[in-house]
Amino acid sequence: MFRKEYGEVFEGDETWKSIKVPESKVYEWSDKSTYIQHPPFFEGMGEQPDPIEDITDANILALLGDSVTTDHISPAGSFKPDTPAGKYLQEHGVEPKDFNSYGSRRGNHEVMMRGTFANIRIRNEMLGGEEGGNTLHVPSGEKLAIYDAAMRYQAEGTPLLIIAGKEYGTGSSRDWAAKGTNLLGVKAVIAESFERIHRSNLVGMGVLPLQFKPGIDRNNLKLTGKEVLAIEGLEGVELRPQMPLTLIITREDGKYEEVEVLCRIDTLNEVEYFKAGGILHYVLRQLIAS
Repeated sequence: MFRKEYGEVFEGDETWKSIKVPESKVYEWSDKSTYIQHPPFFEGMGEQPDPIEDITDANILALLGDSVTTDHISPAGSFKPDTPAGKYLQEHGVEPKDFNSYGSRRGNHEVMMRGTFANIRIRNEMLGGEEGGNTLHVPSGEKLAIYDAAMRYQAEGTPLLIIAGKEYGTGSSRDWAAKGTNLLGVKAVIAESFERIHRSNLVGMGVLPLQFKPGIDRNNLKLTGKEVLAIEGLEGVELRPQMPLTLIITREDGKYEEVEVLCRIDTLNEVEYFKAGGILHYVLRQLIAS
């Protein structure tokens, strides 16, 4: 029985043989699939990376506390019909009983983007610390799901930042915690400290990890989330590991404050990945060059 079953494992039964598959050397993406979609990471990628620029006129997408885990950032469990991911699937003909989980749909960036920062236990201090994946769209003052706010900011051409406390990105090394952050349009995460692997994953996805200097944090800076931020010191210089950069905070009343932050691109290899726009772009350009 063992020889028969495993000897024919690549042939399959009649049901398997009857499945119609396209004959192609590359995968043919189906617009109808809600499990696997063509990811957008290489859209608009040129032969040469764009020069690194300062981040200007950025809004805060979420103001978070200590020990934000990768499961807070990119949950793997189930989700409800009224969430952005649930609404997306229903619009594509999937009934709530067939939603499955974020983890099972990790091949579809449309679901995973909508699940980023959507954990029901995440606390956004911009909304007084209430639980759930919501935020304040600062220009309009509207309370929105974080995904919906991020898409509105993207349409407005506004770069985004995440502000957090200590031990940002603890937990499992969940790749979608960095991928989803990138796809929401977050350019940098500023935290008091980072978990090692998630920090590296952020760099690999072209998201800049920045660290407050000791004794400086979101609380003593009195951040509310309504400030307009800028990161200066990136443009026109040779990027190097752990270089100091300047965070410029413009308050609601127009007053501004400058704070030095530490660039947590920690190695020369990471410098090259970040300059390329992320490790995916770096590897692809290396393959093309060879």
